[in-house]
Amino acid sequence: MREVFLPRTLDELWEILEREPHAAIYAGGTDLLVKVKAGAMDPPCFVCLERIGSLQGVRDDGEEVFIGPATTHSRLLEDPLILERFPVLAKSLSVLASPPIRHMGTIGGNIVTASPAGDALPALYVLDAEVEIGSVGGSRRLPVAGFILGPGQVDLQQGEVLTGVWLKNTPHWNIHHYEKVGKRRAQACAIASMAAVLNVSDQGTIEQARLAWGSVGPTVVTSADAEERITGKKLCIEVLRPAMKHAEKAVSPIDDVRAGADYRRTVAAALLLRLAEYAGVSVAPASCRWSR
Repeated sequence: MREVFLPRTLDELWEILEREPHAAIYAGGTDLLVKVKAGAMDPPCFVCLERIGSLQGVRDDGEEVFIGPATTHSRLLEDPLILERFPVLAKSLSVLASPPIRHMGTIGGNIVTASPAGDALPALYVLDAEVEIGSVGGSRRLPVAGFILGPGQVDLQQGEVLTGVWLKNTPHWNIHHYEKVGKRRAQACAIASMAAVLNVSDQGTIEQARLAWGSVGPTVVTSADAEERITGKKLCIEVLRPAMKHAEKAVSPIDDVRAGADYRRTVAAALLLRLAEYAGVSVAPASCRWSR
């Protein structure tokens, strides 16, 4: 039987990792334990992070908001800061897996697993999230886009742990949109997904846009060309449609059991058209909107 360590502080965690450098680290364990049961991993022991207080919760640090990586998805969905300031993240978490998984799984786990279909990842990309990496020697920060290197691959060295997620506390995004397409309406792994945040003027002009797609490449896909194509123009179907070709060019989907590459490419581009639903809607900065 493998030993399970339950540190309560980061200092305790670093001591354990110095003694057990090959331990499997987890918080919710919804991905790790499946891999162990399937025989894909055989760690000598486990280290659970769920009792470390500094890795839990959400706090406003003025210019930034800190999210503890061991915070569960369901807890984030109840947090006023997340709901009010980062609706695109809340929407992505609300369709992640199933209620039992949302109660166990954590935001840090979703990031470190680095699945191309990870629901939270496109939202974190458009919000320009940064991750904090800690070790016994100190800490470092880098953009989430630089942390995720490929499917299941992240920039974590031995002895390092994800210790924080940071979001810029910028309220200027007044449209938040997240949508995914799957083979069923619930508990579905995305065939394609898209996160978008827009700053739209009272006159309906897109002043700034950030777009990101999931499940259509080895990591989350962004397209500066698509963003540039719609910026400075009215939010309408006639503007969004020409930008689809830039999305189609940016993505690099594969064929798998859920869908073919061509279908994924078409769906990813077509998701842009959903933004037309916000045309003509009051977009006062105080009222962020989700997709339906």
